[in-house]
Amino acid sequence: MNEVEDARLGVLGAGVMGTGIAVVAIGHGIPVVLVDVSEDKLADARHRVDLQLRHARLMGTVPAKGQVADLTTTTDPAAVAGATAVVEAVVEDAEIKAKVLGETSQLLRAGTPLISNTSGIPIGELGRFTVRPDELVGVHFMNPAYLITMVEVIRGDLTSDETMTAVTGLLARMGRRGIVVRDAPGFVTSRLLHPMINEAARIVAAGVTSAESVDDLMRGCLGHPTGPLRTADLIGLDNLVDALRALWERTGDANFQPCELLLEKVAMGHLGRKSGKGFYDYEKVLS
Repeated sequence: MNEVEDARLGVLGAGVMGTGIAVVAIGHGIPVVLVDVSEDKLADARHRVDLQLRHARLMGTVPAKGQVADLTTTTDPAAVAGATAVVEAVVEDAEIKAKVLGETSQLLRAGTPLISNTSGIPIGELGRFTVRPDELVGVHFMNPAYLITMVEVIRGDLTSDETMTAVTGLLARMGRRGIVVRDAPGFVTSRLLHPMINEAARIVAAGVTSAESVDDLMRGCLGHPTGPLRTADLIGLDNLVDALRALWERTGDANFQPCELLLEKVAMGHLGRKSGKGFYDYEKVLS
């Protein structure tokens, strides 16, 4: 991607992360093609993009004035073939990500960066399934992506200098500051955050105290901005369990094994903010 000014971004996955990334791009004047498997999901995504864009403008995380770029939604993955960069933002499942990245890499012309928004699956591992692993890089956008202006950039062992330069330029155009880290399971943020959330859930399950008290103590005593369990609800408890399992499988560290309380909540469909209930009840907020 030599001309950042002419950028056109493809985003694969219209869930929480995909829509947030789309908001950041169109809010900074970069057209987006957003792909998902059904028109119903895309209709919901368009609605959420509109809401999030207004919020982002109010919060100053995208320009309050200026042209908002076009958002095109489609169920056809081939629609990203002409993009200058493509972001994969599907579920945190290594097999699904590998399939999507592998198929997408065959559609893209040489020189097109392919970006995975994985929160912890090594880029080198995913790169084995792509046509050009030197053009794959990790960019871990945090949730909510349209409000958090720092991202974790993961350079795989095979990621080229050209890919890094292109992606750095794209992120700058999107008003995001990237911190580059080396490839490893969980990278930095997930390696630190996820076991803390897991342990906080264990503390609640053991009856030591409530979720509210855990979060109050972490905010008031240790300076955590929201508390680990409110953060878990924002991430999505299903996404968190998937990420913990990926870390557990790749490190063998039992601290990453999802605790029973997290598994129970996911089994009940209590996934956090997106479902209306997690460690907290959001039904009144969402209505």
